[in-house]
Amino acid sequence: MATDEEVQARARALSSPLRLRILRLCLHESRTNKEIADMLDINPATSLHHVRTLLSNGFLAAEETRRGNRGAKEVPYRSTKLSWGTKLPDAAPLLVDTFLQEIDGLAPQEIQVMRVGLKLSEATQKEMMSRIHAVIEDYAMRDAEFDGVATSLFLAHHLDMKSSKSEPRTA
Repeated sequence: MATDEEVQARARALSSPLRLRILRLCLHESRTNKEIADMLDINPATSLHHVRTLLSNGFLAAEETRRGNRGAKEVPYRSTKLSWGTKLPDAAPLLVDTFLQEIDGLAPQEIQVMRVGLKLSEATQKEMMSRIHAVIEDYAMRDAEFDGVATSLFLAHHLDMKSSKSEPRTA
């Protein structure tokens, strides 16, 4: 079991949209620091700082060193999926920002969206979110399919505080 200090360090490591994007890039395919930097259009030194933070907190694992195009030593990194079960305090703004960065530049037809308004009891809301979480976790923890296409899913649930009939609830 992780200590309080480890939990806080992990939360800090995940507190950057750039680090979350690095984890996504390394989820299904091992990538070197140079590949990560190129894909995110950032300086390799900046990328390396973030990669090292993720590596030291167990979110990335270094794979066997390989030789690059010019014979240079390259270390590929792969996501460990540890981030899936890591709690992040006040994660909503961070995850929304990461999502917006990831879809920046996509054409509208490249994004499937769904939005629905519901009026559910607190118990039914908890049941719904639990069921949705279980389905997503099932798919998230599966091994990548060889012929699969990398895809991302962002889900947000909130109380509709501006609805005339909704009133804030206290837990």
